[in-house]
Amino acid sequence: MIGEKFTLMQYSVSAVLGLIEAKQFVIPEIQRPFVWKRSQVRDLIDSLYNGYPTGYIITWKNPDVQTKEGTMSNGKHVLIDGQQRITALMAAISGIEVLDEDFNKGRIKIAFNPLAEDPTKRFAVQDASRLKDKKWIPDIADVFKNDFKQIAFANNYVQENEGVDIDELSEIILKLKGIANRQIGVIELDHSLDIDEVTEIFIRINSKGTSLSQSDFVMSKMAADTVHGGNTLRKVVDYFCHLAVKPDFYPQMIKDTEFEKTEFAPKIKWLARNYEDIYDPDYGDMLRVAFMYSFSRGRLADLVSLLSGRDFLTREYKDEIVEDSYQKLKAGILSFINEYNFEQFVLAIKGAGFKSSKLLNSRMTLDFVYTLYLKLHDDPSIQQGQIKRLVQKWFVLSTLTGRYVGSPESVMSRDIRSIEEKGFIQYATETEASVLPETFWSVTLPQNLETTSVNSPAFNTFLAAQDFLKSSSMLMKGSMISDLISISGDVHHIFPKAYLKKNGIDYKSKYNQVANYTYLDTQVNKAISDDAPCEYFGVILDQCMTKQVQIGNITDENDLMLNLAENAIPENVVSMDANDYEGFLVERRKRMAAMIERYYKSL
Repeated sequence: MIGEKFTLMQYSVSAVLGLIEAKQFVIPEIQRPFVWKRSQVRDLIDSLYNGYPTGYIITWKNPDVQTKEGTMSNGKHVLIDGQQRITALMAAISGIEVLDEDFNKGRIKIAFNPLAEDPTKRFAVQDASRLKDKKWIPDIADVFKNDFKQIAFANNYVQENEGVDIDELSEIILKLKGIANRQIGVIELDHSLDIDEVTEIFIRINSKGTSLSQSDFVMSKMAADTVHGGNTLRKVVDYFCHLAVKPDFYPQMIKDTEFEKTEFAPKIKWLARNYEDIYDPDYGDMLRVAFMYSFSRGRLADLVSLLSGRDFLTREYKDEIVEDSYQKLKAGILSFINEYNFEQFVLAIKGAGFKSSKLLNSRMTLDFVYTLYLKLHDDPSIQQGQIKRLVQKWFVLSTLTGRYVGSPESVMSRDIRSIEEKGFIQYATETEASVLPETFWSVTLPQNLETTSVNSPAFNTFLAAQDFLKSSSMLMKGSMISDLISISGDVHHIFPKAYLKKNGIDYKSKYNQVANYTYLDTQVNKAISDDAPCEYFGVILDQCMTKQVQIGNITDENDLMLNLAENAIPENVVSMDANDYEGFLVERRKRMAAMIERYYKSL
């Protein structure tokens, strides 16, 4: 024991596989796709054959839990690093089927040629040529079976391959079987370590420095629990998140006959016909929402402790806490995957003008607001007809202020606690007054719009405001901004980039300001070309008099002024040239901020 934090152990390959079969080592990723290439499995087997080191695997011991009867339930070891290597061994040596990236189950068969003259060519991924060639053992898993008869195999091999020395062959087969005795280094982390310490140890040992998320630990805990149904809940999370991104995966999912028998399978079937991409949650999002909704906590690390049975007061581990925690988590997951809840939440976000996923900056914000949506449904003091509007306002407030960016869990925890103490209406009113004073609209928001990032929360909210307010695109009455955002449009320069560069404004931080951007119909953009605003707007003013259309479709000056207002563009742009550009940016930022304010207050 080193510092009582972890133990360094050596296990043989067969011992590790035996511990997994006995469910003492739990592989949390066993129901998730195996992402290694088959060639990587071949290379691992070759390394073990030659006695090369294959790196450490890391396990984290679940705590021993006190049961209701007063006895202790021994905790299992959850594999938190080395899943791919162990799964590769299970596939190649134990002959276990694994899931590919499309969740199709299949074998990975590694062939072996005892007679290979080139030692780097001893192992290969099985293919048709290796099946036909009698020199190859087509599947090494056969050699590791308990009923493998080596003498009979050697005699048969010698008969089929003339000139083979049976003694030499026997030695090679023994060396192949010796892979089962190769040692694998195991770092066993103590259950008393908290997540931060486990993560730090993991990063220091893992050469890639890959960070483990708190949701990874939750998924590991769930996979290890077959008593309280954690392993099934783990499947629900995996399948839901996969279907949300790829609905046509459904025919693959139903091949899991064990899962099809659960109460959850029919509850996520609706995703097979859902191609909405506004909110495609990953397992971290889903766990976070389910946890915040059911436990009214914001720190996901607490869920790991609760699923382990930790009593935060006595620091003991109790089975009743495990049982209660899984029941709560199940309730949260059921609320999350409910078709009505999910679709109504998405409709609320789209109804606020965020009709395209490219306008959404923060997944954490979506997570909290979905949690809020679910909680408001349970709040008898909230009128059901008001829920969407309240959710929309909080979403926009949170987006504009970056509320859940930076240290989201602490803010989420505070918000959940304050909402439960004060009620949402009172807390929302207090928060709005605090974070959105008049100076926010007149000073802070225009400053936030002084950016070149088309993905900035302020600019995306401006576009959502245009969608919500049903704005037409510049110079095209009836051609809606919402259509250009969601279908085929791109942002273009009001003062063309080439024109500005020709007139000495040749640095990106200036000509690519979002205040110089607007969504334009492609034909309008081509007609504008590289002309100064005073030139192409001069054409528009002429066509308002002659009714002869040359750019766009506006032939009335009142419509032109209305169109400029819809796009927060100052009216005097019609006479502007490069000398007016700085003043234009300042004025447009003010108008964009004013439009966002009007939009927010009308929600």
